[in-house]
Order: sequence, then C-alpha cells, then structure tokens
Amino acid sequence: MLPVPDLLPVYSAKTVRDRGQSFLMDTEGRRLPSVTTILNATKPPEAKQALFNWRDRVGAEEAQKITSNASRRGTQTHKHIKHYLLSQDVPRPETVQPYWESLTTVLEQIDRVRLVESCVFHYDLGYAGKIDCVASYSGTPCIFDWKTADRPRKSLDRLNDAPLQLAAYCGAFNFSYAEQGIQLGAAAIVVAVPDHPAELFWLEADTLKHYWQQWERRVAEFDRRFRRR
Repeated sequence: MLPVPDLLPVYSAKTVRDRGQSFLMDTEGRRLPSVTTILNATKPPEAKQALFNWRDRVGAEEAQKITSNASRRGTQTHKHIKHYLLSQDVPRPETVQPYWESLTTVLEQIDRVRLVESCVFHYDLGYAGKIDCVASYSGTPCIFDWKTADRPRKSLDRLNDAPLQLAAYCGAFNFSYAEQGIQLGAAAIVVAVPDHPAELFWLEADTLKHYWQQWERRVAEFDRRFRRR
C-alpha cells in the first residue's frame, strides 16, 4: 500500500441531464457541460459512421451487452484503484483481478498522490469534468486517466478521443487549482489489459498542447451548435 497521501481539496458536483446531455453543477449552482458531453456532441462524421457500422455488424443487443460490460468493469477497476491510492485495503472481486494485475507495474511507479477522483471546472472555456488521479510517476507530477480494454491499443491514434479528454481535464485542473500554485504539464493514459502489462501513453507538454488545441476547436463547435441557440 502507498503511504498516506498529501491530498489537495476535492471538488464535488451534481450530475444533471438536460435534453439528453450531461452537465455538472457546482456547489454554487453553476452548470457546465461535461467533457464527455462535448466530445460526444461534436464527434466527427467518420467516427459516428464507424460506431454505426460496428453496431450494425455485431447487432444491437450484442453491442449493448459489450458496452455495458465494458462500463461495469471500468467502474469496478476505477473503484479499486481509488482504494489503493488512498491506502484503503479493500478486497477485490475476481472480475477486477486481471485488470489489477495488468496495472501493477504502473502503480508501483506512482508516489506523492495529490488528488483522487475530483470534479474540475474551467469557467472561462465553459466545461467541467471528473479526473481520476493527480500524482507523480517516476518523479514527474502528472494527471492520470485509467482505461480498461480487452486487447492492447498500441498507439494514441487507437484511443479515439481519450487524448483530447485528458488534455481537457488537465486544462480544467490547472484552472481549478491555480490558487494552489499548481500547473501540470504532463499526463498519462493507462490502459489495463488482461494478460498484458498495462499500456502507458505519456503526454508531454507539447503533445498536450496539440490535443488542447483540438479540444478548444471542439468546444467552439459545441458552442456554435448548442449554446447559441
């Protein structure tokens, strides 16, 4: 288990839905669209077509089953990563164990945990999200995003919008915790895969900037299509 972490304050928000979209409402009642809402609403046509083709190929019922199973395993794995990072000794169910074993080599390199599962807000750009973890990896402070998969992804290009999502989270974290004098310039997407060591996709400052610029364009598109009606 990790030593007791030196945690930053955790920000909470209430999830609300409006016209099929998800928003996060802060403690003062300010409502902002979530990162996933913006990404889903501005998904490129080719990505939408690829998803449609996949659903058509496997069938609606099987697609729903695969999606539900992936969501459930992701939620369970996130839960037990949180317990570990907060030094809470909680038994793991068998369904989580293959993903946990995959994560071992990455988790062993993590120290100085600062934040675990907190909402973050970027009031200037107008969005919010919930981040997985802020800690140091091999001595470098960064933001982590945990994923699970049935098979290795092998490259950032095969992670769909995950890099944009993480760039958005990093920007919102830096905005939310500016008063603490913390600015992160690195991030990592960690993909747990059964019977394989977890994949770690490291995003340096220049890479984050590249995806941040794409994210800004997606937010602008969302604003044009939904917030200016």
